[in-house]
Amino acid sequence: MKRRDFMKAGAVGTAATALATPAVAQDKRQWTMVTAWPRNLPGPGVAAQTLADRISTLSGGRLEVKLHAAGEIVPGSGVFDAVSEGTADLYHAVPAYWGSKSKGILLFGSQPFGLRAEEQVGWMVHGGGQELYDEMYGRFGVKPFLCGNSGPQWFGWFRDEITSVDDLKGMKYRSTGLASEMCSELGMAVQAMSGAAMFQALQSGALDAGEFIGPWTDSALGYHQIAKNYYWPGVGEPSSAEECGVNLEAYEALPDDLKQVVKTACSSLYNDVWTEYETKHARALVELVENEGVTPRKLPDEVVTELGKAAETVIGSLREDDDELVRRIAESFVAYRDSVGRYMVHADNGQMNARAKVLGF
Repeated sequence: MKRRDFMKAGAVGTAATALATPAVAQDKRQWTMVTAWPRNLPGPGVAAQTLADRISTLSGGRLEVKLHAAGEIVPGSGVFDAVSEGTADLYHAVPAYWGSKSKGILLFGSQPFGLRAEEQVGWMVHGGGQELYDEMYGRFGVKPFLCGNSGPQWFGWFRDEITSVDDLKGMKYRSTGLASEMCSELGMAVQAMSGAAMFQALQSGALDAGEFIGPWTDSALGYHQIAKNYYWPGVGEPSSAEECGVNLEAYEALPDDLKQVVKTACSSLYNDVWTEYETKHARALVELVENEGVTPRKLPDEVVTELGKAAETVIGSLREDDDELVRRIAESFVAYRDSVGRYMVHADNGQMNARAKVLGF
């Protein structure tokens, strides 16, 4: 798939005519979904459409969801407010975009040196995370659900090699969420922008480097055309959860069975989305290396160590936040991270390291 296909999809479309209020006729409802992505962007754009279709199908047509991509009704950065205010009924995006609402929101999507995809949903379902998620988003009139995950992200695309922490100081770098705060602690000049805007900024020199998601999505956006050094591990986002936010009033107005449809559509999509990312990232990386001249590079250990120190500073600030709810979210996250992290040394991490050793990876 070509980058230009998604640039066209991000253009502003017909807006006013699409601002429909939910229609209820013969127990049928029509909901408007807005997304943070170009239509059918590999990864999140595809997942958003799948979620809209799944809700419509599972409801037997009683709850029909029509998707509007970024820019068709509101810009991608405006979807949270559109749903909060009732302009749209639900959105598809990532929590990392809403730090201006509350820093506590950022922990529900990704955390530097934090939870992997399976651990993230484990915290939500079994560690008390969903209750805190509901409480925080309820402040804004939104009912939130996790509905996918990108798996481990990459540290990103760099024109030049990174040999030390000093190479990062002053670097103009695209990232989001708590990862951006971690990088700022090391003196990087972090900028938040859409994936499409990142390509333009890299091309013009407004950015020196940047990260978006991983090989599958990144290759569709064309970053490899500009920067050939692709750095891992993406310690800023060991995973990145995708979410569906539903207008709370609209959600509460649903009969119980349709509420369950929305919840089930979101939860059932999590593994589908996560495993599709992992599968297609692996294939895309081979293509990038063999046919596009991209070189995967490991961050120097010194850089990882210093990023880790910066991450603990960022998480520590959340544990001391003025907002009591943010403090509770942070403490819950840290407790779950540390508990499952100690176990994973013996379980998943141990198995993966053993496999890599035997297979020579």
